[in-house]
Amino acid sequence: QVQLVESGGGLVQPGGSLRLSCTASGFRVDISAIGWFRQPPGKDREEVSCISAIDSTTSYADAVKGRFTISRDDAKNTVYLQMNSLKPEDTAVYYCATTGCPFDDYYSDSALEDESSTWGQGTQVTVSS
Repeated sequence: QVQLVESGGGLVQPGGSLRLSCTASGFRVDISAIGWFRQPPGKDREEVSCISAIDSTTSYADAVKGRFTISRDDAKNTVYLQMNSLKPEDTAVYYCATTGCPFDDYYSDSALEDESSTWGQGTQVTVSS
């Protein structure tokens, strides 16, 4: 069974930090690109970050560049999203998914466009004072 499970969300004050985890079962994250996505209240889901399987190349949405870092631990079959300097506009449900990364010349279709992608259940991140 192919499955992704997110964890690590919660309530933090502006300027605070959280680390989200995405743990995979049924496949290895070192052979599948993984992306982080978020859906703010009342808005469409958007891509936040992506990490390739082959060489760990990463990409970030402009809104999070310099603040968020995506990484992968193959031994734990887990992808992380370290979120620093959090802002109220970062409030959203955060999801991980199998995906193509935008910098990939061979497969660049986002999980937002690929019906075969596997999604986690999501974890809530709330940034508020």
